[in-house]
Amino acid sequence: MIMTENWQPTASIDLLLKRAKLLKKIRDFFADRCVLEVETPILSHAAVTDLHLSSFETIFNKPGKNDPQAGQKLALITSPEYHMKRLIAAGSGPIYQICKCFRNHEEIGRYHNPEFTMLEWYRIQFDMMQIINEVDDLFQLILDSEPAEHLSYQSAFIKYLNIDPLTANRDEFVNAIKKLALNFDTDGADINTLQQFLFTFGIEPYIGKDKPTVVYHFPASQAALAEICSEDQRTAKRFEFYYQGVELANGFKELVNAKEQRIRFEQDNQERAARGFPPQVIDEYLLSAMNAGLPECSGVAVGLDRLIMLALKQTTISQVMSFNLENA
Repeated sequence: MIMTENWQPTASIDLLLKRAKLLKKIRDFFADRCVLEVETPILSHAAVTDLHLSSFETIFNKPGKNDPQAGQKLALITSPEYHMKRLIAAGSGPIYQICKCFRNHEEIGRYHNPEFTMLEWYRIQFDMMQIINEVDDLFQLILDSEPAEHLSYQSAFIKYLNIDPLTANRDEFVNAIKKLALNFDTDGADINTLQQFLFTFGIEPYIGKDKPTVVYHFPASQAALAEICSEDQRTAKRFEFYYQGVELANGFKELVNAKEQRIRFEQDNQERAARGFPPQVIDEYLLSAMNAGLPECSGVAVGLDRLIMLALKQTTISQVMSFNLENA
């Protein structure tokens, strides 16, 4: 038998007690606002098509059938979004969830662990700014922070990189990256990749230092499941919160059109094929729910381990998790 000394939790018991108190505080926040707590599956028949996310897969072998080829392929969720939207379409009203999520091909470090805790919620008939304000209310409560600074994606690029991301061509993005003097091979990179690199290394380090910052109206090409802005179709109703160098939340005014959502899923799979990635099964349950009638809503996902890390003034998420992957 192999014995190891690495059996202790990565978080101290004192910090785990404080984590539990914060979780209660979060649940009280939603109870006061009449938002229902729900639970949805961790295993799913369909994985996400997003190029930047990779799911863990497993095989369910029914009793008496030991042939892996005959088993049913399932995925561990990267987010509870699809199941929660099905609940909303069924008439649940506003809902939230605290659950485990899983992302493969993720680094293990200060802010990442392949298994992590997500706080996700959806508000019926909320526009993007309403849910941004609610996220801000929660963060002020948990982090004891000042109200968030608001900054559009376009204005952030102009302020920190002196470039307009909605009008710049590829050469302008490449030149902006060269000015950062970072080792990044731009050959073959598309505009989205260049934009995301610039945002990560040219903007994120400078925002949200003293108080949270919300960046909103991301490019439509990075819309994922967000609604396109009617007033400027180059942008989408997507936002992200940052604080003290950490990305904390990603949210949308949700796309509710099933036909448009199918087109985006299919485009994702086409892009996956072009990059040599395997295509993902499209979630027909979600599309059927949307087709039946997904009400106008906004939603947001918060990395709960990161939020608690900042609230408890720690430097890594492992310090507020019972066990990280390395000693799970």
